[in-house]
Amino acid sequence: MPQINLTPAQRKEKRADAHHLDPVVMIGGEGLTPAVVKETDAALNAHGLIKVRVFSDDRDGREAMLAQLCDELNAAPIQHIGKLLVLWRPIPEKARSEREGAMPGPRVVKIVKFSKSGNARPTVAKVKVMGNERVTQGGEIKRAKKRKPTSVKKSVAD
Repeated sequence: MPQINLTPAQRKEKRADAHHLDPVVMIGGEGLTPAVVKETDAALNAHGLIKVRVFSDDRDGREAMLAQLCDELNAAPIQHIGKLLVLWRPIPEKARSEREGAMPGPRVVKIVKFSKSGNARPTVAKVKVMGNERVTQGGEIKRAKKRKPTSVKKSVAD
């Protein structure tokens, strides 16, 4: 796969964004193994902009690793400074789930009730709240109601 070409202005912006990042992939004495390429691909999918640290003193070897990573992973080389390589690739769109328009499912809620006197410990209860229920301010569970329109004009317009 070919690498992504960026304009100098885009590259400068990515360098600024990568300044505070820590390296997420380390390349050791074995060099660029398939496992390292796989981890770099996973990091690019998760973060988009990553730093890679190379534990090698050979500058030409590091430049070759940067070019090889960019070619294999369809990424853009942002910077090679010292033993750090900075790569960028757009984060792919996540697949939409089937439950996109579904209502929320049951969840566990922790209800804490304090004692009236203040001397005793508060009671803690874990309660399962269904999707159509809500917890009131007093700690009771009530079925959620559809809200009535506040304006007569809005209800007539619908």
